[in-house]
Amino acid sequence: MSGTSGKGGSGSGEKGTTRMLIDWEWLSARELYASELAYRRQQAGLTLMELAGLCMYEQSYLHRLERGQRLGTLEAATALDKVYGTGDLLVKLWHLAKREAKDKPFLGLAPLEADAVSVQEYAVSAVPYLLQTRAYAEEQLRTARPHSTKQLSAQVAARLKRQDRLTGPNPVHYRALIDEAVLRRKARDPQTWTAQLEHLIETAQQPDVSLHVVPFGTGPHHIRSCLELIFFQDGHVVAYTQSSWSGHLVEEPEDVEPLRLAYDLLRDNALTPTASVTFLRAALEEHTAEERLIAR
Repeated sequence: MSGTSGKGGSGSGEKGTTRMLIDWEWLSARELYASELAYRRQQAGLTLMELAGLCMYEQSYLHRLERGQRLGTLEAATALDKVYGTGDLLVKLWHLAKREAKDKPFLGLAPLEADAVSVQEYAVSAVPYLLQTRAYAEEQLRTARPHSTKQLSAQVAARLKRQDRLTGPNPVHYRALIDEAVLRRKARDPQTWTAQLEHLIETAQQPDVSLHVVPFGTGPHHIRSCLELIFFQDGHVVAYTQSSWSGHLVEEPEDVEPLRLAYDLLRDNALTPTASVTFLRAALEEHTAEERLIAR
């Protein structure tokens, strides 16, 4: 592998790319992959346009790979190895960068949501964090057996703080798909559940919120865990998938796109926002009627 990079001039498509020294101590696997791509093109004496013709990938796509803006696909790495005659060097670097992305520590969704212009979410087993009341959030968090009351209070406060994105001066557009299973799994405390349903109904009528119930009658679908899609002003999208014990941030467009498609297909089969509010009101009436019978 090279000790220098042609990264500085890769955007121009010129053959005489200026080589730049690299600080190897702080170089990530992704940066190493990008710099090697730029260096190999420079050594081959190819412009981006010429390279695009050889490997059948768009010039703009190759440019983003060389700048580290995208990791790209394994197929692209394989094609570039073939063009440059580098064996499987670029494929190996691609795998290193991919593994590095999976191992990267995740700092939470709040910083991402703070910069988002739109958030789309699917909730499979509990009310989404952005729609929870304080009492519901506290009851749910207690099931994880927090070490102390102080820790529980901090977790509840952090969860409610995220909801500022729905109510602040520049609210994010928020769409939630809520599985019917969420609405059938009530809170243990009847008053907590009453307040939570009322909060969902009220929030669903805010101008920047679209709430869809996914009824059991929708049948099987492809999303089997909680999913959040976060859209940014520059057009890029990241996804976050969450199971009972772990979560995973998905950043590469090639990996995000199938999740977006699955979400859109599920949204198309969900109830409309108007029908969803009707569903929620019926659930609230059913719940209060049951509580009146129990109280007799």
